[in-house]
Amino acid sequence: MAKQSKIARNERRKAVVERYSARRAELKEIIRRPSSTPAAREAAASELRRQPRDASATRVRNRDSIDGRPRGHLRRFGLSRVRMRQQAHAGFLPGVTKSSW
Repeated sequence: MAKQSKIARNERRKAVVERYSARRAELKEIIRRPSSTPAAREAAASELRRQPRDASATRVRNRDSIDGRPRGHLRRFGLSRVRMRQQAHAGFLPGVTKSSW
């Protein structure tokens, strides 16, 4: 079980990313577009740097949806490898069967 403070911080980061995502996309488009002027590019880069650090989507950590474990996250299930194994053995994940050979 992860610390509640780490889980809460990650949730706040998700909210900040959501709040700034549209503006960040606009600024990145201005920087990327070949037709934009160097002054416009510099202004967009400057504004992008002034935004909060947590506004970047790469700052959000994938965590287990049940207990918040940060490592071994399986995106398909939204669970960590440990929790996924427990859920699969208990039969709570439809379509998942134990493999043996």
